[in-house]
Amino acid sequence: MRRRDFLYALSASGFMNFVNVRGAMPSNPKADEMKRRLEEMRAKALAAFPFEVIKTPGNMVLKEWEGLKSAGRGVPIVIGDDEALARLTEPFSEQWLEKRNVAEVLSIADGLRHPESLAAHRNAEKARALETLRQGFDAKLLGGKSFEEVVKELDVGPEVGSWPADAPSAPGLSVVMDFRTGAPVEAAHIVLIPTDDWTTIPAHLRWGGWNSCPPSEYHVAALRSWRDRYGVELVGMNFDTLNLRAKSAPRTRDEALALAREQHAYCGDIVDQGVGTFSALAAALMSDHWWYFWWD
Repeated sequence: MRRRDFLYALSASGFMNFVNVRGAMPSNPKADEMKRRLEEMRAKALAAFPFEVIKTPGNMVLKEWEGLKSAGRGVPIVIGDDEALARLTEPFSEQWLEKRNVAEVLSIADGLRHPESLAAHRNAEKARALETLRQGFDAKLLGGKSFEEVVKELDVGPEVGSWPADAPSAPGLSVVMDFRTGAPVEAAHIVLIPTDDWTTIPAHLRWGGWNSCPPSEYHVAALRSWRDRYGVELVGMNFDTLNLRAKSAPRTRDEALALAREQHAYCGDIVDQGVGTFSALAAALMSDHWWYFWWD
């Protein structure tokens, strides 16, 4: 998992004694020094970031993004505030261990078929996780339960649930929202990617491949499939979030439920830590043109 590999590299250089996965700085006498070094690392990563960055007022960013789409300067993508930009540039740091080039990622993406390829990827992940669990399994630590009983408990997915009277709404362009206030951040960034194919943005930004967030090529394949089926476009992203906007919605509840299951396989947290049931997500997909993905 590439983000974890990155953290392992930081650990080797002394960072991980002070920096957790979300970048918070725990109390420590050396925290100020570690924070300084982290900021220095991020500054170098930003200096190595090969794309044009435009800063704009947060409440004007969507209008600016719309204008840049036809400016001939590349494909625009809304990033968020200064912290979001710094986190997004981490894969361009010297400490980042895996640096696949864009052509390599896109070559793999060209051979994928979404959602079938993603399902195969998830099944392979599950098989590896079960083997790891089997090797370290100790029934005494789990109340005498058998390995099969534990696996059955872990393998429970979301419920379909009842169709909601009021569909939950997506948060829109959440990457520029300050969730403490509910208002846009004061200043946001737009990155211009030198391509005429916006679905390749995850490959250009080396995005994905940590925790349950799929590697870049699976994002490219998913975006291409949703573009062709629902007229989706990628509007915003930060280090753990994607904001998509769809031109068309599922036409029936059955289609919406199938799409909800597909999106849950892609990003389980939108249901498991979000709307709770497949029906709730399906209802949202039929009523809201914004799609939201977030990986813990």
